[in-house]
Amino acid sequence: MTEESKKPSASKFITLAAVAGLAAGAVAVYVSSTPSGNTGDKEVAVVEDAAGKCSAKEALAKSVAKAATGDVAAMTASTPQPLKHLAFNGPDGKPMTLDGLAGKVLLVNLWATWCAPCRAEMPDFDELQSKMGGEAFEVVAINVEKGSDDKPKAFLDEIGIKHLKFYRDDTIGVFNDLKKRGLALGLPVTLLVDEEGCLLANMNGPAKWAGEDAQRFIRAALETK
Repeated sequence: MTEESKKPSASKFITLAAVAGLAAGAVAVYVSSTPSGNTGDKEVAVVEDAAGKCSAKEALAKSVAKAATGDVAAMTASTPQPLKHLAFNGPDGKPMTLDGLAGKVLLVNLWATWCAPCRAEMPDFDELQSKMGGEAFEVVAINVEKGSDDKPKAFLDEIGIKHLKFYRDDTIGVFNDLKKRGLALGLPVTLLVDEEGCLLANMNGPAKWAGEDAQRFIRAALETK
């Protein structure tokens, strides 16, 4: 039996996440057509150059994905592609892109307060950031829901999140961008992005991110820097 065949299918996680969102009235996330504003005409040459660099990392993506076992086994190798253009608001409330975090390996997570699996993951992500976050690695948890910042901030305060920075996209553009790429089927969505902004692995659905399995996976990604 190969390593890949030992990994459980992520489909059961996807179904749980999608049902949880729909049950909470989160249809807007799935039907919103708000443009992401990430790939304007002036950026075409830059995007194409980044795509060329990322496409050469297929073997790297497969190598890193082999370290995704146990609690994070649903994290599978992706076709490497540039994600540095993904746009959202930073902790200061100002627009930024993933390129603003270049130089770090990133575990990017899209979440919403109406998504029960997302809520359950937040303490784990906070613990992972506490243990491994720094100049080389960051958990980038991006809240994607309509409305003001008040509700997601209140939730994070309520459950005692202390180490995650507050990233936000109330336009849902970042979700829609990933949906068009076939990377976002529902929430939560989690992506591993290398220091050059190239996608290496992804999953739809929740996982346990506070344990040794998750840390081993992140260490494998950091060893490629």
